[in-house]
Amino acid sequence: MSRPGEPEPGYRLLELVQVMDTLRRKCPWDARQTHDSLTPYLLEETYEAVDALTTGDQAALREELGDVLLQVMFHARVAEERTDGTGYTIDDVAGGIIDKLTRRHPHVFGDVTVSGSDEVKRNWDQIKAAERAAANAGGSVSALDGVPLHQPALSLAAQLLRRAERAGVPADLAGPPAELAGVPAELAGMPAELAGAEDAVGDAGRSDLGQELFGLVQRARAVGLDPELELRSAALAYADRVRAWEATQHRS
Repeated sequence: MSRPGEPEPGYRLLELVQVMDTLRRKCPWDARQTHDSLTPYLLEETYEAVDALTTGDQAALREELGDVLLQVMFHARVAEERTDGTGYTIDDVAGGIIDKLTRRHPHVFGDVTVSGSDEVKRNWDQIKAAERAAANAGGSVSALDGVPLHQPALSLAAQLLRRAERAGVPADLAGPPAELAGVPAELAGMPAELAGAEDAVGDAGRSDLGQELFGLVQRARAVGLDPELELRSAALAYADRVRAWEATQHRS
């Protein structure tokens, strides 16, 4: 809430909408941009914001967050121009996240009582799973639905494992092929370079784990392999194994 005589919080966001509209109409470069042409900038600005966050430079972080916000505004403005029924506005974007936050925080906006942050997270996951099931009514539902497959391979692998763990997927599905009991052979492939890496690290500290990962990159390069593609292949093979396991659970 604002103090008496001060503007309401967010008033400059309305000004930004107007600036974006003016640029789209009057700037030749801004006018010709599309979702596809803007995609690299969305990724770049996000990484720059993360860099600023990591360094602790608050002035830089504020600037980079503005650049990320610009990308959100830009994509929404491009979408607003569509006339094929798929268009939406920045208000639709804001409305969607408002609805989601309200729906997934029943302990704040409803009458649900929670014991702490752990229960908040469990409720969030359960509500999200129910939303996925409703969106896929009549079709197959997986704990991995919605995981962006085009993200960097390391974050992809981490997100797949995190989602699977929350859903109760057996941990041994991530192990070497010999340990994948009951999984179809065609879904059990895993690059040998990655098999057993977790055991090799053991109880070592974070710096040792980082060095182990770095060593795997070196090994991949030494034999002429792209470590990003190798890890992506392993992550996608793991996703296939998880979905195959989920299918057996649905049949039982």
